[in-house]
Amino acid sequence: MTNFKPKRVVVTGLGAITPIGNTAEEFWQAAIDGRNGIGPITHFDPSKHACRIAGEVKGYDPHDYIDRKEAKRMARFAQFAVSASQQALADANFTIDDLNAEQIGVIIGTGVGGLKVMEDQQETYLNRGPSRVSPFTVPMMIANMAAGLTAIHTGAKGPNSCPVTACAAGSNAVGDAFRLIQQGYAQAMLCGGTEAAVTPLAVAGFASAKALSTRNDDPSRASRPFDAERDGFVIGEGSGILLLEELEFALSRGAKIYGEIVGYGMTCDAYHMTSPVPGGAGAARAIQLALKDAGLTPEQVSYVNAHGTSTAANDRTETAAMKTALGEECARRIVVSSSKSMTGHLLGGAGGIEAVLSVLSVARDRVPPTINLENPDPDCDLDYVANQSRSQTVNVALSNSFGFGGHNVTLVFKKYE
Repeated sequence: MTNFKPKRVVVTGLGAITPIGNTAEEFWQAAIDGRNGIGPITHFDPSKHACRIAGEVKGYDPHDYIDRKEAKRMARFAQFAVSASQQALADANFTIDDLNAEQIGVIIGTGVGGLKVMEDQQETYLNRGPSRVSPFTVPMMIANMAAGLTAIHTGAKGPNSCPVTACAAGSNAVGDAFRLIQQGYAQAMLCGGTEAAVTPLAVAGFASAKALSTRNDDPSRASRPFDAERDGFVIGEGSGILLLEELEFALSRGAKIYGEIVGYGMTCDAYHMTSPVPGGAGAARAIQLALKDAGLTPEQVSYVNAHGTSTAANDRTETAAMKTALGEECARRIVVSSSKSMTGHLLGGAGGIEAVLSVLSVARDRVPPTINLENPDPDCDLDYVANQSRSQTVNVALSNSFGFGGHNVTLVFKKYE
């Protein structure tokens, strides 16, 4: 094993269901255009809620991807994942068959899984009794079912799992898939995150914790990372999925390559259930570990897709963490942006869609903006690509994700050469 050489891993397929586009290409174009995806909640009557806005997916029909009978037995978060995974396979022109199925795996993270199923079935239980609870309640709501159903619908028989690390889950999934291919346990992996938590209980819970924006009369300007007038995050929903392949395997079938994933760092603050450690030491270590894993220096980084939630605690802490990890001078040179300004915060799905954007930024040498950045917080003093996308060479991109429980993840993507 001392002579083992880690395998190179490339990104060959992308899929996305988001509040601003229902394919990776639609999502990318909307992000580059700075399009807002936040609006009034329509999934339920929010009139009694302090927060009545969200980043809902619009115009999505699961039956475009899933048989009607099957779709009825799938929670929305799983529908998103299966749909985005099918997109990623189609984008990569990749077929899973009897010859390769055991070498193709799935890792899809989520934060709360099928919460809406639990809410609905609890109401059924209370109002109609236990005999009327659906027999599909448990298999629909459990978090691992997005990965399980994606395997069932695609035929992938290799490694299969589900990180549940709150808002870091999607990035953990991509990083874990990267490791499996790098170490020879799979030839290809579908990976990313998914979430469908625009539900009465989730919105009420986050609002009770004073985490959500209540800019109900101006939803298009509610998600405003790094801005002094932000008042909380906006919950969103959707899924982002990447197809990763071992380089030689991808080359052997003539795959197009968006970029290479080269680094993965994860740490824990070990500090507080919901608040990041002041100064961002845990996040800084995740960034440093990811760069060390990639064999890169801060000077080589072009762009950071920030976690950037639009909460004071996160935005200031992440800014401090980037300065610590990259060096203040270098951090000021690197461009940073938060796509959550457009999509809202997809919780466990965030890392998936943000990895999609990071890869496309590398492939297309363009950086999406942070919209609604009108009055920067004095403690947030980096170049956040305010309001307009920017054309520039992106050789190396970092994608940050931080979650409740103190979970910190950074992924590193670079141009394939």
